[in-house]
Amino acid sequence: MHGNNNQLALYRVRAVQGYSYHLCAIKMETIEITGLNEYQQRALETAVYPADKKIIYPTLGLTGEAGEVADKVKKVIRDNGQQFDEDRRNAIALEISDVLWYVAVLANDLGYTLQNIAEMNYAKLKSRQGRGKIGGSGDNR
Repeated sequence: MHGNNNQLALYRVRAVQGYSYHLCAIKMETIEITGLNEYQQRALETAVYPADKKIIYPTLGLTGEAGEVADKVKKVIRDNGQQFDEDRRNAIALEISDVLWYVAVLANDLGYTLQNIAEMNYAKLKSRQGRGKIGGSGDNR
């Protein structure tokens, strides 16, 4: 499914009359994104939330979407014999894309580009690696 111009994405939809879920397919156009900052700008085009909730709104959304990623992985273990087939990998990838949206918007609210965030993270990890501190815990290692 990767790279097709017209992808079918699977997602779960709550039935109107109850709490049962079923899989639905939607057709999505593949759009080329050339870099982190371009993605961030496009994500911001779709950001709709109260201005006085900057930082707070995307932070709450980020934690919720990260939980959805974990939940889908958990259900593969429970319901699918621990097999990450293409449909389940795609469903998880779509949730990760929601995480990325919230990261992009939150970074903007804090005054950073995604490029800034990526560079900060890489510099931090390379520093830890160079000092033999990749493992362990704590922010200041």
